[in-house]
Amino acid sequence: MYDNPASMAFLAQLPLTITFEDYIGKEKISILQKRLSADDVQAGDLSKKGDFAYYAPWGNVAIFYKGSEDATNDLIILGQIESGKENVKNIHGDFTVTIEKVTE
Repeated sequence: MYDNPASMAFLAQLPLTITFEDYIGKEKISILQKRLSADDVQAGDLSKKGDFAYYAPWGNVAIFYKGSEDATNDLIILGQIESGKENVKNIHGDFTVTIEKVTE
């Protein structure tokens, strides 16, 4: 997770069980029950494979399994999936995950 207010707001919601679905053949998305604060966060980066992001207008998180050629001012990259990102595109249909904080 990157050090920005939206990432910290997401971490504050953990543990969290959410269901992801495929969106436009590039990402898996899930609508959060509680929106993240997007104040004071620079948005507009291009997404890359493995990015974990927040799309402020819809209030959803996304795991990108393909990059995007188009930047949007409403996409905030929260962090990067460190392992298993190559498997995300092979998941067909909706899937539910529990996201927890891991301390080292």
